[in-house]
Amino acid sequence: MKRREFFKRSFLIGAGFSFLPVSRFCLPELAATPTTSRVVEITHPKIRTGSGIDSSSLEQLLDQGLSYLYQTENPRHIWSQLFSKNDVVGIKVNCLSGEKASTHKLLVELIIERLQRIGIPSGNIIIWDRLNKDLESAGYSINQTNRNKVRCFGNDTIGYDDRLYINGSVGSLITRTLTDLCTAVINVPVLKDHGIVGVTLSMKNFFGAIHNPNKYHHQAGNPYVADLYEFPLIRQKTRLTICDALEAQYEGGPPFKPQWSWPMNSLLLAVDGVALDRVGWEIIENKRKEMNRPTLKEAGRQPEYILTAGKKNLGQSDLKKIDWQKINL
Repeated sequence: MKRREFFKRSFLIGAGFSFLPVSRFCLPELAATPTTSRVVEITHPKIRTGSGIDSSSLEQLLDQGLSYLYQTENPRHIWSQLFSKNDVVGIKVNCLSGEKASTHKLLVELIIERLQRIGIPSGNIIIWDRLNKDLESAGYSINQTNRNKVRCFGNDTIGYDDRLYINGSVGSLITRTLTDLCTAVINVPVLKDHGIVGVTLSMKNFFGAIHNPNKYHHQAGNPYVADLYEFPLIRQKTRLTICDALEAQYEGGPPFKPQWSWPMNSLLLAVDGVALDRVGWEIIENKRKEMNRPTLKEAGRQPEYILTAGKKNLGQSDLKKIDWQKINL
């Protein structure tokens, strides 16, 4: 579908679903209530160069992905509406698997550039994950105190809030990065298989926000992942999810297994993290079928927590009701 035809024919995506995060900076045109949630899967087949990922091609993926998601030809306007100059924006990355299978540093740098362009000071941008060593293994440099630069640190540096947050099956301490520092969050997970809970995408990425994620992998993470994602602190602060699917993995995760990875060369973008997870689950299932692997259900780790999140009205988990847009540049 051509770009202008897409914008002409598409309906408005919005924050009208009760389960979508509410931001006072939401675009006015997002106020309408759609009948489905939108997930944009945008791919650039020539994004790779001999030395890695081409920066200009990745910029196209990010900017045009947001354009399709919000149906505007001015993606810069999106950033200025979703975030204010006074926000402290936390970029939640996933860095458990070294540089190859973690949130790409180049993608995070492009997100930071766009936040800085709308006037957010460097010191008000925080890259965070669970542990400093994980961030460093993925190529990030730790900076906790220098407010003249983008900060970057793990929960082991900043610590956890003293309060015990309880919801359903989950009782956890939450990182102070989320409770005390950030007013807004951009969730930047990675598209990959998980050997216990099936897939690890946007909802599961917030296991990196709590002190005891090891307790919540029973029953393939159901209902634990959904119960954690239901915390108002997470839902209200998360304004955008950009899933790194440049290098995806369909088996053997979360550690990086090159024999089960493939260069998908894509980003997935959504406001509704549950819908994004449902689409990501389907992508992994399709790849497993292509590679003659059993389904996740047959493997005993179907990610039922995604369906549970849908039943809890945290997002759209019915694939038929998700507006899954596949864009090839």
